Amino acid sequence: MKTRDLVIISLFSILTAIGAYINIPIFYVPFTLQIIFVIMSGIVLGAKRAALSQILYLLMGLIGIPVFAGGTAGIQVILKPSFGYIVGFILGAYTTGRIIEKVKRQNIVAYIIAGLLGLAVVYLLGVTYLYLILNIYFKKGVTMFWAIKNGILIFLPFDVIKCFIAAFVGLKINKIRN
Repeated sequence: MKTRDLVIISLFSILTAIGAYINIPIFYVPFTLQIIFVIMSGIVLGAKRAALSQILYLLMGLIGIPVFAGGTAGIQVILKPSFGYIVGFILGAYTTGRIIEKVKRQNIVAYIIAGLLGLAVVYLLGVTYLYLILNIYFKKGVTMFWAIKNGILIFLPFDVIKCFIAAFVGLKINKIRN
């Protein structure tokens, strides 16, 4: 891997951390700007490097650097109901990047679709973890409908807009780079 790759992977890790600091706490899952950078990492970096940027972000937080929403960090974050979304960032970025790599015509529609599918992967992991941790560890007795409502539906309109923003900015960046 080239030095340029390492720098840009690190940059997207830092951007994801910055997106975490712009947050509004809502119940168990905070509203942040991280999705913009997760999706954009897939669009700009491709699948493997995007996943690496999100793995680096996760590892920074787990070793104690306060990069997660609300300035949290450390191994105990694994027990937070929102942790599944952080893990989902890795697969969401990878999915977005993989779709972009496979698309023959690089255009805004392809970028938006890739971003929305990457978002769906983040939601799938995030809401599943939310449901499981609240029921198994916290013994809250929430339903899957409750988890979907509070882990997806209240965020969906804003996250779709974030996917559009990531697609437009990602397209501009890729045009400049190529």
